[in-house]
Amino acid sequence: MRIANPIYDAAFKYLLEYNQLAKFILFTILNEEVSDLEFRPQERIVAIGSRHLTVYRLDFAARINNAAGEYRQVLIEIQKAKLDTDIMRFRRYLGEQYRDANNIKPVVTVEGKDEKATGRHKQALPLLTIYFLGHSLEHSKAPVIHVCRDCYDLTTGEKLSEKESFIESLTHDSYIIQIPHLRHERRSEIEELLQIFDQEYISGGKSGIVNRHILEINEEEIPERYRPILCRLQKAIAEQEVVEAMDLEDEVLCEL
Repeated sequence: MRIANPIYDAAFKYLLEYNQLAKFILFTILNEEVSDLEFRPQERIVAIGSRHLTVYRLDFAARINNAAGEYRQVLIEIQKAKLDTDIMRFRRYLGEQYRDANNIKPVVTVEGKDEKATGRHKQALPLLTIYFLGHSLEHSKAPVIHVCRDCYDLTTGEKLSEKESFIESLTHDSYIIQIPHLRHERRSEIEELLQIFDQEYISGGKSGIVNRHILEINEEEIPERYRPILCRLQKAIAEQEVVEAMDLEDEVLCEL
């Protein structure tokens, strides 16, 4: 089966636009049910020479509500190549999200047994970042890295069990996925899912000309629960808008 390479922003955006698949992908990565999901387009202006092009960058923001009723803002970043400007760009983007007035939720405070409302205030949404890297980190070769915060009483060493909104609003967890280190032996459900990003499946085509936009995957080797993802990405390569956007991504990356 020939599918669009989801490491391209346009193909991944096309995949995530299908709400149920987006929920399934986030559930597999986060290991928690996503009750509500709202994607916000992240449109940027990119200058190439004398031209100014409006493109959908590789930043995807989703507001999720899990089964426990906890809201979070999830930021998904796909980075195909390592650039000297990466870290500062990531930091600027995170700074924008922390100060974005839209990344809040109204909270109603209650008191008493009858839970009578006593007031309303706004609370900053906790952030969670997911990075898909097309290059390797310097030391770790782990395909999936979970940066998970824990809070401790410094004096006693006791781990704090209750979440504090002050801490949740000012710090965040992360998932870093190293695409070059995805393994052929799938040791977990998330690694089974992520094989659709494995760049060893890049199409060589009958002519021998490499087409990085296309992955050739043996559908029979993919667990049935992931087949809808393959079908969606298969449709993407038939969408002229997606194909043109992938060409533009290559052009922008080359210029950068």
